[in-house]
Amino acid sequence: MNRNDATKQFHSGDDRLAELIDSSHPVELPTPDTDVPMVSRSVRLPLETYERVRAAADARGIGVTTLMRQWIDAGLAELDDSATVSLADVRRALAALSRPTAA
Repeated sequence: MNRNDATKQFHSGDDRLAELIDSSHPVELPTPDTDVPMVSRSVRLPLETYERVRAAADARGIGVTTLMRQWIDAGLAELDDSATVSLADVRRALAALSRPTAA
């Protein structure tokens, strides 16, 4: 049964909805990308800011939401003195320290 037929059946007062539901095909729900429960929040950003965030996410090959979550986690870690840094940043810092400076 298609959507139109189902709507007509419902509006006609037909009480066979359970049969209609039973005859439908199961729907595949998307699998969450994490086991951690998430909360959805809306954030208003100026268009230019959003475009910069999107470009930064694209450059890293990740989604905008994932990048924003990483930035928020890093910012919160700074507040409680448990800052996390990427291994690439640590390597760059160590490489810079090991280079002789020009006198």
